[in-house]
Amino acid sequence: MTNNKVLFINQEIMPYLPESEMSKAGLDLPKGIQERGFEVRTFMPKYGSINERRNQLHEVIRLSGMNLIIDDTDHPLIIKVATLQSAKMQVYFIYNDDYFQRNPGKIIETMESPELNDERCIFFVRGAIETVRKLRWDAGVVHCQGWMSALTPLYVKRVYADDPSFRDSKVIYSLFGSSFEGVFDSRFEEKLRLEGFTDDDLKCIAGKPVDFPALARLSLSHSDGVIIHTEHVHPEVMRFIEENNIPYLPYEGSFDVDKYAEFYKSI
Repeated sequence: MTNNKVLFINQEIMPYLPESEMSKAGLDLPKGIQERGFEVRTFMPKYGSINERRNQLHEVIRLSGMNLIIDDTDHPLIIKVATLQSAKMQVYFIYNDDYFQRNPGKIIETMESPELNDERCIFFVRGAIETVRKLRWDAGVVHCQGWMSALTPLYVKRVYADDPSFRDSKVIYSLFGSSFEGVFDSRFEEKLRLEGFTDDDLKCIAGKPVDFPALARLSLSHSDGVIIHTEHVHPEVMRFIEENNIPYLPYEGSFDVDKYAEFYKSI
């Protein structure tokens, strides 16, 4: 890695969401990496279930206000921030009420309105990347955790490859046991082409329904490394990693931040 800065783009972080394999890693890994001398920035979606008052979220006006165009429609980007006192770490939240609820809901948005998950992923990843650019922060490693962050390697390696914040970045994708049911919108590939991606960029999903394994393959094909956080990796995804000789850190049943830090330095 070119510097000691690590950008985390997380689908879940505890305690903002209930404890799970993914939300625990969303907290423990950035916290542990920061404690080992790395500079860290952390992002996650602002789901409706996150109580803003209780968690002391507030909008960052200087970072908000950009419109992201997805499928020829404008979507205002709102950035909120909170401090995790226990971890001494700031968390940036990506929000827009087209994709995330205004009020706390009992069911998380990815399950309540799965038909929007393709655009939700695009908005979340682009929102995080554009915010990092505004912060003028150059990431040595971009570590994305969870399928909602799966488009990160594609954007970093293709759309933002020459951007000062990302031109020297290595991208790591973490695999967890959780996935999503069904497939993305049938126009997902077309929507990505409107983002500027080419046939070669999207060859992993060309003309095919995009289910969880297909989205994972798309992400992995642009990643510099993979960290496996579960013993239950989809066999199709594991086969893709091995056939394409993608460097990976295997699951060993325990959480060892030092091994993750060494993996960052090795890619």
